[in-house]
Amino acid sequence: MVAAGSLLVCLLLAALELRPRGEAAEGQASAGERGTQESEGPDGCPVCAWRQHSRELRLESIKSQILSKLRLKEAPNISREVVHQLLPKAPPLQQILDLQDFQGDALQPEALLEEDEYHATTETVISMAQETDPAVQTDGSPHCCHFQFSPKVMFTKVLKAQLWVYLRPVARPATVYLQILRLKPLGGEGGRRHIRIRSLKIELQSRSGHWQSIDFKQVLQSWFRQPQSNWGIEINAFDPSGTDLAVTSLGPGAEGLHPFMELRVLENSKRSRRNLGLDCDEHSAESRCCRYPLTVDFEAFGWDWIIAPKRYKANYCSGQCEYMFLQKYPHTHLVQQASPRGSAGPCCTPTKMSPINMLYFNDKQQIIYGKIPGMVVDRCGCS
Repeated sequence: MVAAGSLLVCLLLAALELRPRGEAAEGQASAGERGTQESEGPDGCPVCAWRQHSRELRLESIKSQILSKLRLKEAPNISREVVHQLLPKAPPLQQILDLQDFQGDALQPEALLEEDEYHATTETVISMAQETDPAVQTDGSPHCCHFQFSPKVMFTKVLKAQLWVYLRPVARPATVYLQILRLKPLGGEGGRRHIRIRSLKIELQSRSGHWQSIDFKQVLQSWFRQPQSNWGIEINAFDPSGTDLAVTSLGPGAEGLHPFMELRVLENSKRSRRNLGLDCDEHSAESRCCRYPLTVDFEAFGWDWIIAPKRYKANYCSGQCEYMFLQKYPHTHLVQQASPRGSAGPCCTPTKMSPINMLYFNDKQQIIYGKIPGMVVDRCGCS
């Protein structure tokens, strides 16, 4: 009886909150009448009737919210035939329909993600040169260079990749030919272990050394797609006399002058939705507060004045917030402690919502495109 009373109070509060002010009394009476109905569904489901009440309230609230948020006193009286007559086939309108995500017929993969507001996101990665694998060496050469990357970095989008090589000072201006060879073990690609992938002609003027950057994005993307192909590279920078000016030794005297890779990456700041609320389906026997799927069909409302989306996934909350479930919703315990004795307790309500985009006719038969906040229930909880 306590649980049923709590659910009834929650439904009454939802009806009062979600209906326009002029309909508050009517909403209360309607919800009260439903509360006196049989609390057990046709298949012996004790909470199915409450779910149905929650669904009906949610649909009614969506109607009133859309009109209220669009500042419309009532739905524009525009039939489907009138829409076809008024709807222009101009490119700007078609671009909106083609490019915008209205969250209409189906949830996009992005809808299953949410912003990670806690963890740091990676923007720049510096990878220092390491010694190459003996499988690509002959008589211990070349020692350099191999670059390792974490799986996390390999799954990010590479915006920019630069290989930085330090060239030793020259006594007089000189032309230097820098080349980068991709390393392979013996037996690979017809026995070749050194495959040239970059070649640059550099005019050196400085007597204090020179840092040279080389665009390495394409090679790096290839390594990320096929990590097994990354055996490292060999770097040479020969002057006219055949002297190699590239600092590739990892030994003493070259501290801070080793080659390195600089990456600018775009890390996805979205993460899988954290399990801070329950997700259920209509066949679930779950009695706790849970989020249930609900698709709103504007054509079923007779709202032909909405051009897009014709339908969208709104979802709704339903379920009990009993004391035995407080450990599932930790913040509810604080609410319960602050509640006066004899109160019905917390209600199952949305704790996170997101907007939808909408293209529609207003009451002046003008076409409007905008965003309506708080129309999709992303998470439910007890509060």
